[in-house]
Amino acid sequence: MDKPVMHAPAPSRRQFLRWLGVGAAMPVVAACGSGDAEAKTYPVRFTPAEWRKRLTPAQFHILREEGTEQPFSSPLNKEHRKGTFLCAADGHPLYASSTKFDSGTGWPSFWKPLPGAVGTSTDFKLGYPRTEVHCMQCGGHLGHVFDDGPKPTGKRYCMNGAALTFRAG
Repeated sequence: MDKPVMHAPAPSRRQFLRWLGVGAAMPVVAACGSGDAEAKTYPVRFTPAEWRKRLTPAQFHILREEGTEQPFSSPLNKEHRKGTFLCAADGHPLYASSTKFDSGTGWPSFWKPLPGAVGTSTDFKLGYPRTEVHCMQCGGHLGHVFDDGPKPTGKRYCMNGAALTFRAG
Protein backbone atom coordinates (compact mmCIF):
# COMPACT_ATOMS: atom_id res chain seq x y z
CA MET A 1 0.00 0.00 0.00
CA ASP A 2 1.34 3.41 -0.97
CA LYS A 3 1.81 5.94 1.76
CA PRO A 4 0.10 9.25 1.19
CA VAL A 5 2.45 12.02 0.07
CA MET A 6 2.52 14.93 2.49
CA HIS A 7 3.07 18.39 1.06
CA ALA A 8 4.02 21.42 3.06
CA PRO A 9 1.38 24.12 2.90
CA ALA A 10 2.12 26.93 0.46
CA PRO A 11 3.66 29.95 2.14
CA SER A 12 1.34 32.81 2.88
CA ARG A 13 1.78 36.03 0.97
CA ARG A 14 3.24 37.65 4.11
CA GLN A 15 5.78 34.83 4.51
CA PHE A 16 6.72 35.03 0.85
CA LEU A 17 7.30 38.81 1.06
CA ARG A 18 9.36 38.38 4.23
CA TRP A 19 11.58 35.80 2.50
CA LEU A 20 11.89 38.05 -0.52
CA GLY A 21 12.91 40.98 1.71
CA VAL A 22 15.54 38.93 3.52
CA GLY A 23 16.95 37.71 0.21
CA ALA A 24 17.11 41.25 -1.16
CA ALA A 25 18.81 42.50 2.00
CA MET A 26 21.58 39.90 1.99
CA PRO A 27 23.82 41.64 -0.59
CA VAL A 28 23.47 44.91 1.35
CA VAL A 29 24.35 43.22 4.64
CA ALA A 30 27.31 41.48 3.01
CA ALA A 31 28.59 44.80 1.68
CA CYS A 32 28.38 46.44 5.11
CA GLY A 33 31.59 44.94 6.37
CA SER A 34 33.82 47.12 4.24
CA GLY A 35 33.10 50.80 3.90
CA ASP A 36 34.61 53.11 1.32
CA ALA A 37 37.08 54.39 3.92
CA GLU A 38 38.73 50.97 4.27
CA ALA A 39 38.92 50.36 0.52
CA LYS A 40 40.83 53.59 -0.14
CA THR A 41 44.56 54.13 0.15
CA TYR A 42 45.45 57.08 2.39
CA PRO A 43 48.65 59.14 2.59
CA VAL A 44 49.16 58.15 6.26
CA ARG A 45 49.19 54.35 6.72
CA PHE A 46 50.44 51.93 9.31
CA THR A 47 49.91 48.27 10.08
CA PRO A 48 47.41 47.45 12.83
CA ALA A 49 50.35 46.68 15.15
CA GLU A 50 51.92 50.08 14.43
CA TRP A 51 48.58 51.85 15.00
CA ARG A 52 48.25 50.05 18.37
CA LYS A 53 51.66 51.42 19.41
CA ARG A 54 50.76 54.97 18.34
CA LEU A 55 47.24 55.16 19.80
CA THR A 56 45.64 54.57 23.19
CA PRO A 57 43.32 51.54 23.37
CA ALA A 58 40.26 53.85 23.20
CA GLN A 59 41.68 55.73 20.19
CA PHE A 60 42.52 52.48 18.41
CA HIS A 61 39.03 51.10 19.02
CA ILE A 62 37.35 54.22 17.63
CA LEU A 63 39.71 55.24 14.84
CA ARG A 64 40.74 51.82 13.52
CA GLU A 65 37.83 49.55 14.57
CA GLU A 66 35.01 52.09 14.01
CA GLY A 67 34.00 52.06 17.67
CA THR A 68 32.02 54.67 19.59
CA GLU A 69 32.82 56.21 22.95
CA GLN A 70 30.24 56.68 25.69
CA PRO A 71 28.31 59.95 25.36
CA PHE A 72 29.42 62.81 27.64
CA SER A 73 32.75 61.04 28.31
CA SER A 74 35.06 63.33 26.30
CA PRO A 75 36.73 66.37 27.86
CA LEU A 76 36.49 67.97 24.39
CA ASN A 77 32.75 68.45 24.96
CA LYS A 78 33.74 71.33 27.26
CA GLU A 79 36.47 72.74 25.00
CA HIS A 80 35.42 76.26 23.98
CA ARG A 81 38.73 78.00 23.26
CA LYS A 82 39.62 79.31 19.82
CA GLY A 83 41.63 76.73 17.90
CA THR A 84 41.51 73.64 15.72
CA PHE A 85 40.36 70.08 16.33
CA LEU A 86 42.78 67.55 14.81
CA CYS A 87 42.72 63.83 14.02
CA ALA A 88 44.18 62.03 17.06
CA ALA A 89 45.82 59.46 14.77
CA ASP A 90 47.82 61.75 12.49
CA GLY A 91 47.36 65.39 13.58
CA HIS A 92 45.46 66.36 10.42
CA PRO A 93 43.33 69.53 10.99
CA LEU A 94 39.62 68.63 10.82
CA TYR A 95 37.38 71.32 12.37
CA ALA A 96 37.71 74.98 13.32
CA SER A 97 36.49 75.74 16.83
CA SER A 98 34.18 78.38 15.33
CA THR A 99 32.06 75.56 13.83
CA LYS A 100 31.64 73.65 17.13
CA PHE A 101 28.23 73.69 18.83
CA ASP A 102 26.50 71.94 21.72
CA SER A 103 24.19 69.40 20.11
CA GLY A 104 23.09 67.93 23.45
CA THR A 105 24.07 64.46 22.21
CA GLY A 106 27.16 64.04 24.42
CA TRP A 107 29.69 64.08 21.58
CA PRO A 108 31.66 67.03 20.18
CA SER A 109 29.61 68.34 17.26
CA PHE A 110 30.45 70.64 14.37
CA TRP A 111 28.41 72.13 11.55
CA LYS A 112 31.22 72.09 8.96
CA PRO A 113 34.65 70.45 8.53
CA LEU A 114 37.69 72.25 7.19
CA PRO A 115 38.04 72.01 3.38
CA GLY A 116 39.37 68.60 2.29
CA ALA A 117 39.64 67.40 5.91
CA VAL A 118 37.13 64.55 6.00
CA GLY A 119 35.57 61.98 3.72
CA THR A 120 32.38 59.98 4.08
CA SER A 121 31.10 56.49 3.41
CA THR A 122 27.85 54.65 4.06
CA ASP A 123 27.60 52.61 7.25
CA PHE A 124 24.84 50.00 7.79
CA LYS A 125 26.04 48.71 11.20
CA LEU A 126 22.74 49.59 12.90
CA GLY A 127 20.69 48.05 10.07
CA TYR A 128 19.98 51.33 8.30
CA PRO A 129 22.22 53.69 6.32
CA ARG A 130 24.21 56.35 8.17
CA THR A 131 26.96 58.58 6.80
CA GLU A 132 30.27 57.71 8.43
CA VAL A 133 32.94 60.42 8.64
CA HIS A 134 36.64 59.59 8.35
CA CYS A 135 39.93 61.46 8.22
CA MET A 136 41.13 62.09 4.67
CA GLN A 137 44.79 61.56 5.68
CA CYS A 138 44.61 58.21 7.51
CA GLY A 139 41.04 56.96 6.94
CA GLY A 140 40.43 56.84 10.70
CA HIS A 141 36.78 56.63 11.81
CA LEU A 142 35.73 59.89 13.47
CA GLY A 143 31.95 59.59 13.83
CA HIS A 144 28.87 60.29 11.70
CA VAL A 145 27.17 63.24 10.03
CA PHE A 146 23.44 63.93 10.26
CA ASP A 147 21.05 66.41 8.65
CA ASP A 148 19.76 67.92 11.91
CA GLY A 149 22.42 70.54 12.61
CA PRO A 150 22.24 74.32 12.81
CA LYS A 151 22.44 76.87 10.03
CA PRO A 152 24.16 77.63 7.79
CA THR A 153 24.79 73.99 6.72
CA GLY A 154 22.07 72.10 8.60
CA LYS A 155 24.69 69.39 9.27
CA ARG A 156 25.72 67.83 12.59
CA TYR A 157 29.15 66.24 12.40
CA CYS A 158 28.90 64.12 15.57
CA MET A 159 32.49 63.13 16.41
CA ASN A 160 34.05 60.83 18.97
CA GLY A 161 36.17 62.98 21.28
CA ALA A 162 38.82 60.24 21.56
CA ALA A 163 39.31 60.49 17.78
CA LEU A 164 40.26 64.16 18.16
CA THR A 165 42.86 66.36 19.79
CA PHE A 166 42.71 70.13 20.22
CA ARG A 167 45.28 72.78 19.35
CA ALA A 168 44.56 76.21 20.84
CA GLY A 169 45.22 79.32 18.82
